[in-house]
Amino acid sequence: MYRWKESEARLRRYAFDLRGSDAAFKVHYWGVSGRLVSNPYHKHSFFEICYVLNGEGTYQDRDAVHPIGRGTWFCSRPGVYHQIVTSGLELLFVAFEVDENATASSLADDFRLLARQENIIVIEKEGEAHPASLLWRSLLIPDGGAPSVPASALSHAAMALILSFPALFGGESQRPMQPSSSAGAMLHQARLYIRDNLSEPLTLPVVAASLNISERHLSRLFSSGIHETFTSYLRRERVRQAALLLKNSDCPIQDIADRTGFGSVHYFTRTFHALMRITPAKYREETRHGK
Repeated sequence: MYRWKESEARLRRYAFDLRGSDAAFKVHYWGVSGRLVSNPYHKHSFFEICYVLNGEGTYQDRDAVHPIGRGTWFCSRPGVYHQIVTSGLELLFVAFEVDENATASSLADDFRLLARQENIIVIEKEGEAHPASLLWRSLLIPDGGAPSVPASALSHAAMALILSFPALFGGESQRPMQPSSSAGAMLHQARLYIRDNLSEPLTLPVVAASLNISERHLSRLFSSGIHETFTSYLRRERVRQAALLLKNSDCPIQDIADRTGFGSVHYFTRTFHALMRITPAKYREETRHGK
């Protein structure tokens, strides 16, 4: 089957801080259990998604009790009391929360909807594994020397798995307008330009000119593609990059303000505090001490 302990240890080592161009997740823990037994009635402040490989039991969500067995998915939502009762399950589980400061608003909306979703049980039909099941199995180390996903690709595969959960449980928001493939590519190009030129005095006219499109077209790409204004996205991207520099470098705050396009420390501090509810200096102090 699988090498349970090694698979879990590898995931916990390589797939805990998942970051992509449109989303970021903080993984609290992965579970790969060959024989999980009953746990107490409890709740979390984060999501916990479980997939049963084998075994039988029940899952209680508030007052509702559901039978679970091979091929069952269940979602423990933030703040909701729940419990597994079983004499032994082969169970995969992951606990995570969305980093909304680094996640596109449309994707963050999908997970907010998942947190309110009443359909928290999905049972696969025999022989019809959901794509998420195949993704999760690909993260594990098989017995018998069979090849597994290399460690260097684990974080990308884990990101794809977590992004599949809203669709799995039917919690994807109904978006009134999806950008066409060409519009999506143009929006991606605009976001790359912003990311690579944060130290410059970026404005809507400057970025539109760099892409050879009109200001109105660029503004519409942001509002329809990620449901956010150009100005809001630029401010959030500057703050996101500044937060990374505060956490991972020893650069003086003035240098960080310059490198992320804020210019003055006063403007940087005011904007950072408005978005993060903490000053840059305090954020650096707390992240350095692991708070």
